[in-house]
Amino acid sequence: MAILERNTRNIDNRYWNPGAEAFPVKNRYTAGVAGQRFFEELKENGRLFGSRCEDCNITYVPARIYCERCFNRLADKDWVDVGTEGTIFSFTFVHESKSGETKESPSLIAAIKIADSLLIHRLGETDEDSLQIGIRVKAKLKPQAKRKGGIEDIDYFKPL
Repeated sequence: MAILERNTRNIDNRYWNPGAEAFPVKNRYTAGVAGQRFFEELKENGRLFGSRCEDCNITYVPARIYCERCFNRLADKDWVDVGTEGTIFSFTFVHESKSGETKESPSLIAAIKIADSLLIHRLGETDEDSLQIGIRVKAKLKPQAKRKGGIEDIDYFKPL
């Protein structure tokens, strides 16, 4: 189930049948109000939105409905298009898969500063010799027909 899909029947949330036995599902992640809007905008229009707290002078990416510093409610008027560019804040090479197996080739992961926040994602179209903290990058989005409404709608970030 993609993050933007919804169950309309409560009964659909109670059990997942993996085969012979079913077990109860007690928690289910949702994107929330701000997250849903953030992912819909990414999916439909290829834009990254943040929310700006004028009192704290901070723009959050992905957008939030409350400021994490002063707890002010951030209304629709506080949503801003932050663009698809950012700056590499930090990066690392990942040599093992989630299960601990050695990967054939390492993945390149970066913390990308967009507005006043960090977004963790893959880097692509680059080599390790040209990498450095502070270089500008741009999101490479999947074609619109292949977007599902999640962070994976961004294929990777590439240097400008």
